[in-house]
Amino acid sequence: MKQKTNYITPSGHKKLTDELEHLLKVERPEVTALVQWAASNGDRSENADYLYGKKRLREIDRRLRFLSSRLEAALVVDPTKITSHKVQFGATVELIDENEAIKTVSIVGIDEVNTAKGYISWQSPIGQSLLGKTEGDEVLVKVPVGEITFEISKIFYQKID
Repeated sequence: MKQKTNYITPSGHKKLTDELEHLLKVERPEVTALVQWAASNGDRSENADYLYGKKRLREIDRRLRFLSSRLEAALVVDPTKITSHKVQFGATVELIDENEAIKTVSIVGIDEVNTAKGYISWQSPIGQSLLGKTEGDEVLVKVPVGEITFEISKIFYQKID
């Protein structure tokens, strides 16, 4: 089964790589040492350190498999190298809603979503609605409470942290 391409910015790729490295080189060895120590204490059936450690190792291993698969499928796209007048992955878009309120969003990968910073996934409803559009276009976005219309006032490509 072929994995889908995981579009990601350089900073998003670095965060995933850093987390993988931390789990592999710091957390997993620490928890493994704890489990070995707890196992040496005798009866494992009522040993909380042993039981918790084994559970934590399973969680770490699950996360390591997830991160490895996401990084394996990663296609790093650097927004600073894009020169386009259309909204693409990595674009930062200034939107004006029906009430003349200005909202700025950046189109990022699914592993980088942070709505508080305005980072939205290219696969989200608003992200999908924006892709391929140009400045001055109106975009209709379906949201749980209905529909919102935005006008694209500005598109630019910059480093996304």
